[in-house]
Amino acid sequence: MSEINDFFDTKRKVVCVQGLGFVGSAMTVAIASARDEENKPIYNVIGIDVPTEAGFKKVASINEGVFPFENSDKKLERKLKEASDMGNLKATTDKEGFKYADIVVVDINLDVKYDNAGEPYLDLELFKEAMHTIGSRIKESTLVLVETTVPPGTCQKVVKPIIKEEFCKRGFSGEPRIAHSYERVMPGENYLDSIISYWRVYSGIDDESAEMCRSFLESVIRTDEYPLTRLKNTNSTETAKVLENSYRATTIAFMEEWGRFAEAVDVDIYEVVDAIRMRPTHSNMRQPGFGVGGYCLTKDPYFAMLASKDLFNRHDLEFPFSTMAVKYNNKMPIVSVDYIDRFLGGLKDKKILLLGVSYRQDVGDTRYSPSEIFAREVIRRGGIMTYQDPLVTNWTEMGISVNKDIPPFEGFDAVVFAVQHREYSDIDFSSIATSKKLLVFDANRVLSDNQIDAVNHNDNFVFKSIGRGTKL
Repeated sequence: MSEINDFFDTKRKVVCVQGLGFVGSAMTVAIASARDEENKPIYNVIGIDVPTEAGFKKVASINEGVFPFENSDKKLERKLKEASDMGNLKATTDKEGFKYADIVVVDINLDVKYDNAGEPYLDLELFKEAMHTIGSRIKESTLVLVETTVPPGTCQKVVKPIIKEEFCKRGFSGEPRIAHSYERVMPGENYLDSIISYWRVYSGIDDESAEMCRSFLESVIRTDEYPLTRLKNTNSTETAKVLENSYRATTIAFMEEWGRFAEAVDVDIYEVVDAIRMRPTHSNMRQPGFGVGGYCLTKDPYFAMLASKDLFNRHDLEFPFSTMAVKYNNKMPIVSVDYIDRFLGGLKDKKILLLGVSYRQDVGDTRYSPSEIFAREVIRRGGIMTYQDPLVTNWTEMGISVNKDIPPFEGFDAVVFAVQHREYSDIDFSSIATSKKLLVFDANRVLSDNQIDAVNHNDNFVFKSIGRGTKL
């Protein structure tokens, strides 16, 4: 790690970010962009990832001043380039970088796994290994700030004992400094601002840890406009993130049954929801759609249930709404498959063009994308799939390449709009001709009213939609 020591101005505090995924990579840029009153960098930042093929690629990309994931945030790209030019950001796969840290920010994955019966369970082994890595290298005075979404009780019952164990091995007698402040990162056109210009919740394993966390966050986040909220302990902040995402997942699942009702009785559910949203108390009402994807809503609602059993030995606590929400949301893409199957009279040898494979608009993240569930089911039923996404060229989970440009509609039996990418708003349906009837299926309120009107007035197309009373 001599290159790290030589690379940095050692007068600044050093922050290590553990994990250079969608959250960690953006967090390194946010921290490296923090400035003092003289507009000078406050921190030297070391981003540390695992020594795998993917890890090496992310490290190389960041060190070249290029963000390692496709995204639509020009500000994020610019700030990374500025940090690279300034010389206060370095990425590596060398774990020894942790020994330089005054602060370690933990941004690694903590997955839910499933047994042979499809039931979720916690596997903390990789997370524990990562904590051992940190504890065996950091200074006694280093703050470990966990941003990863974890089951309630993790900082107290997993992180602290492991760090303490490693400290004892090294002859450290003091208590580890541990804090929790869950990330609120939203990839898209405001990727970086979702970190630095957004409200954060934090806590510490003790008062000293909480104060260190507060001081650090205030130097990175615009707390003058987005004040911090301190909770009394790490169990509370861990619960806050899990509850936050469980609430969203549950309300989305709730709206799905209303989507089916609207389709059955000739109602446009989006028109209804827009009318209800005029009431301030209901302005964030959800709507039905293609499915729920991404790394959070697909697993976080399980965390309280799993923590109750595995960390608190409370087998009497049940979470029927949260667990059902995940299962119900996972079925959402199949609703679209069923509709298209019925309309086409079966899917065998039918050619389907899927527009959008990422889990949400304006991001290139395909993890747990509902498009994967949709595509696998169409293929299982004998359909022939073609994929397009403006931000995805290689779909890792499916092991295939994806068209960056929208292919001609000619030859397809159905074109499915799955993701609200802005490129799709430019499609002029009035000028498109096909030699046979084409099903235009809007699975996620992607098309505008004007586009829908153009589809309905084009004899080449038949328009159908999730959540609208156009009976199939």
